Amino acid sequence: MLRALDLANLPDADVVALALEGREAAHRELIKRYERAVFSLVFRMVRDRELAEDLTQDTFVKVLSHLDRYRADFKFSSWLFKIANNVAIDHLRRRQLDTVSMDGSPHATSADAVESSRFDVADDSESALDEMEAKELGSAIERAIARLRPEYRSCIMLRHVEGRSYEEIATTLDLPLGTVKTYIHRARHELRRALESTRE
Repeated sequence: MLRALDLANLPDADVVALALEGREAAHRELIKRYERAVFSLVFRMVRDRELAEDLTQDTFVKVLSHLDRYRADFKFSSWLFKIANNVAIDHLRRRQLDTVSMDGSPHATSADAVESSRFDVADDSESALDEMEAKELGSAIERAIARLRPEYRSCIMLRHVEGRSYEEIATTLDLPLGTVKTYIHRARHELRRALESTRE
């Protein structure tokens, strides 16, 4: 019990070091810390619970079998999300699927973070008609995101679903910061253009 409590209080890098020594409890601790967040990201990309569970499991198999490649000068979560993102993208490249509704990141820790990671699909009116139109527009956004280039989609997903900063996205995807900003700008432009016909 003390070992479990001690692990829970250790920084990620220390838990990784213990996992590299072959300590099963450290493996379990890493999964416990990030399983939900990885599942959330993958699920929003593939829109299928069972598939997301399988891809989440695949992610952790890759992570735990390649822990020796993790460099402690980077955030473990960024490295982990990069692998999860690649697992999901590899699947999406093989099979086109619908993606996500962009209501703001479920991992946002403040109202500002939620607001900065969402797409507004309707105004604040609460009429039934407006609500129906918002849902239709939300579906249109999902379809539009599904048609984005994989690298644009990854950036948009990490920004608007996970609520990641531009810097975190750059680290996670191993891209220059300027490239991330360009991809997100272009993705938003493509989404707006795709949604113009929906609004008409």
